[in-house]
Amino acid sequence: MMKRLHALAVLLALSLARPLPAADKKACAGITEPVFDVSLSMAVPGIVASRRVKEGDFVRAGDVILELDQRLEELEVDRRRAVVDNRKADWESTKTVFEKSSSVSRDELLKKEADYKVAETEYQMAVEQLRRRELIAPGAGVITELHVRAGEACTAYQPIVRLVDTRRCFFISDIDANLSAGLKTGQTVELEIDDAGTPVKVSGSIVFLSPVVDSASGLQKVKVVFDNTDGQVRPGLAGKLLLK
Repeated sequence: MMKRLHALAVLLALSLARPLPAADKKACAGITEPVFDVSLSMAVPGIVASRRVKEGDFVRAGDVILELDQRLEELEVDRRRAVVDNRKADWESTKTVFEKSSSVSRDELLKKEADYKVAETEYQMAVEQLRRRELIAPGAGVITELHVRAGEACTAYQPIVRLVDTRRCFFISDIDANLSAGLKTGQTVELEIDDAGTPVKVSGSIVFLSPVVDSASGLQKVKVVFDNTDGQVRPGLAGKLLLK
C-alpha cells in the first residue's frame, strides 16, 4: 500500500513539473492586396502622341505618363491669351480716362471690366483643356499595365494604365465573430503569407474592423495594413491572420 502511494506521488510530481502547453493560435485565411492600386484613364478622347514611360517603370506623383495630340489646344491657349491681354489693356485705359475726365460713363467702364474677366475665364478654360491632354500620375508607384501605344486612338474614360504601389499592403480577412471579439483598431497582429511553400511572417496593424457581422455567415471583415518596403510579399498572395 505504501509503495502504491509513493508511486502515485511521484507521478503527480512529474505531471506538475511538465511545462504547460503554449496557447493555441487560430489561423484565419485571407488575401493580400496593395494599398494603392488604381486604373487611370484620359478625360478626353484623342490620339496618343507620346508615351513617357513603359511597363515596369516607377513614377512619382505628378509625373506625366503619356500625352495626346495637343496642337489645336496649344493654339487655342495662345489665342485666348492674346484676347485677355487686349481686354485688359482696353479696360485699364478706359479706367484711366474715367478717373481723369467724365467722357466715359461708369456703365461703359463696368462693361470693359466684365469683358476682361470673361476673357480671363475663357483663357483658364483653354488651359484646362490643354492640361487634360496629359495623363498625370496621382501617386507614386509602378506601371504594371499600359494598353496604348503612340499613334493609337484613346477614348475618354477608357482604363489604359494601371499604377500600383506595393510598399504598403492590406491583408483582408473575413473571420468568425467569436474570434474577432477581442480585436480593435490599431492593434498589432501577426500575419503569415504563403509564398511558394515558404511562409513569410510579417506584423501589421488593424486599420478597419467592420462594425457589423454578416448574418448569413457569421463572419466579420478585418483589414490589416503592413509595411512591404523590402518587397518580400507579392500582393495577391493568400495568407493567414494568426490569433491567440
